Amino acid sequence: MALPPQTVALLKAARQLVLHLPADAVLLLTEKDLDWAAVLEHLRGCRLLVAAQDGPLTRQLKEHPELTVLDIDPGPTPTQERMSLALIEAVRSEQLHTGAGVVALYNGIDVGTDSPEQIDSLSVIHLGEHLERLSAQDLRKLDTHVPLETLRAVVDLATEIGAEGREGKPVGTLMVVGDTRKVLEMCRPINFNPFRGYSPEERDVRDRRVREQIKDLAQLDGAIIIRRDGVAVAACMYIDAIAEEVTLSKGLGARHWAAAAVTRKTKAVAVVVSQSSGTVRLFQNGEVVLRIEPLARPMVFGHFRLEAQDSDGVGASPRAAVPAE
Repeated sequence: MALPPQTVALLKAARQLVLHLPADAVLLLTEKDLDWAAVLEHLRGCRLLVAAQDGPLTRQLKEHPELTVLDIDPGPTPTQERMSLALIEAVRSEQLHTGAGVVALYNGIDVGTDSPEQIDSLSVIHLGEHLERLSAQDLRKLDTHVPLETLRAVVDLATEIGAEGREGKPVGTLMVVGDTRKVLEMCRPINFNPFRGYSPEERDVRDRRVREQIKDLAQLDGAIIIRRDGVAVAACMYIDAIAEEVTLSKGLGARHWAAAAVTRKTKAVAVVVSQSSGTVRLFQNGEVVLRIEPLARPMVFGHFRLEAQDSDGVGASPRAAVPAE
C-alpha cells in the first residue's frame, strides 16, 4: 500500500530534523501496518523506533526483520499517553538514553475510521525534559497532604535505591511519609533509632547529603518514618497494621502489604522499593497509585497496572503481609 503524500512529507521532514538538530531517533506511533520498505527509505540514515496501538499489531510488526518495535500494549489510550509509554519503554530497554532527542511521528487528529491519515503530526522531544514533566504531573495528581517537594525527595531516594542497590547488592525498603503521629502509633522499634539525637537539618531528606546517608540505613530491617516536612524521625520500625479491605497483585511481599495496610488507616503515603526488581511503588489509601521503574536519572514514572510481580520484603507485620482468604 502506498504511503499518503502527507505521510511522505512528514517522514522527509523528520529525516531532515534528525540530521540537522541532530536527534537520536525517530519514534513512529502507528495505528496500522504501513509500507515499511518505503518508510525506511524515506528515513534512510535515521534510527527508527516503532510503537503500535495494540498488542496484535505489535506482534505483527515484530515479524519485520528491519524494525525495532517497542513492546507496549496501551489499549484505547490518548496519543500523548501512548507516546509517553513508548518513550519510557525505549529508555527501559536501553534503546534510548534519558537525555536523547527524539522526533516523533503520529496520528494526532482523529478524523474517523473511513480513511484516516496514517501520520499527520510531528513533534521534537527532548527526552529528559519530557520525562521530568511526566514525573511532576503524576505526583501532582496524588490527592495527598504530603507536600510535593517532600514527596519528590523521597521518591528520588527510593528510585536511586532501586536502581543502585548498596555495595553491589539489591536493597528493598519501605518509607512512610506524613501523618506521622498516627503512623507511629502503629509501629514498634525492632532496633535502635539511628535518627535519635540529630537536629532536624541533619535528618531532612530534601538534602542530598542526608539522602545518601539514608541509603545505608535502608539496608536495615523495618520501615523508615518521615514527617510531611521531610524530616526523618525513625527507622527500623515494625509496622503492626491489619490489612483490612486491601487487595494487591499476587507476588507482592510483606513490605507492600504493610504499606497498603498503614496507608489504608492513615493519611500517609508509603514508598516501597522491591528488593528483587528495584521497582518502586507508591501507596495511598491502601492502593498502589504509581509504579516507578528503576531507570537511570531522571526517574521515569509509570502508571500502575495490575500484574504478578516479585515477592520480597521483611520487617512488616504478619497480619499486614497475609491477605484475607
